[in-house]
Amino acid sequence: MPAEETGPLKPMHPRDWRTVDDFLDQVQLRPSSWVAGGSLHRLEVMLIGYRLALYVHEIDEPFDFWHDGPFSEWLWERLGRTSPLGWAAEIEREAGGDMEPLDLFFRFLDEYRAWRRTSV
Repeated sequence: MPAEETGPLKPMHPRDWRTVDDFLDQVQLRPSSWVAGGSLHRLEVMLIGYRLALYVHEIDEPFDFWHDGPFSEWLWERLGRTSPLGWAAEIEREAGGDMEPLDLFFRFLDEYRAWRRTSV
């Protein structure tokens, strides 16, 4: 369950993760432990690996972070544009030099999760 539903983020052992949201909560809690150099593209690649592992192990879990998945669709509407480059590249572009792209990703993720809860 995402942190905004349960209170402050707390460290969890990977065996206790149940969804990609649990993984992302742990990344948000300690980004430098998970994402070398704070690279949003590296996080995107990790998420692709996560999704492929779900597929290989035949685990049925919603996954919103494909290039054209629900998170991207939400982000395109939020930013008022689309992009063939994907959500990570567009968040980096949006961050510019004003903030770290990984920080902006988590800000958008919080907004997306709130939107997802109210639109279901």
